[in-house]
Amino acid sequence: MAIISARMLSKNLLLVTLIICMVVALPVSKSTTTCDTVYNDLRPCIKYLFSGGSFPTDCCNRIEFLLVSAITTAERQSVCLCVKDLLSYASDEQLSRAASIAGQCGASVPFEISPNVDCSKVQQWKEALVIA
Repeated sequence: MAIISARMLSKNLLLVTLIICMVVALPVSKSTTTCDTVYNDLRPCIKYLFSGGSFPTDCCNRIEFLLVSAITTAERQSVCLCVKDLLSYASDEQLSRAASIAGQCGASVPFEISPNVDCSKVQQWKEALVIA
């Protein structure tokens, strides 16, 4: 009986040790949203932003997808930082075009479309999401 109990205790100890290792090894919450992903998602909008011309209707679908996809605060801030970085290369005319995109789509983007936006303040997203 003592041998069986020692084996069961040993198996239980091993199981507990494995569970602890799995919990400790869980990844830290990081953003999986990269600027490459954001730029790819917003490709029709970016083309319009830098080249002008007629407004692409697909741009609104891409904005909606991006707003719905960025769930965590880290993802939201990553999207903001990518947009901010992109706009750092824009002329005044292009910045004006960028600022008008959300309105043309009937979307409420929860951060200022500007190269000067403070992305660390982007927290709430779903409450700000409005797609007409």
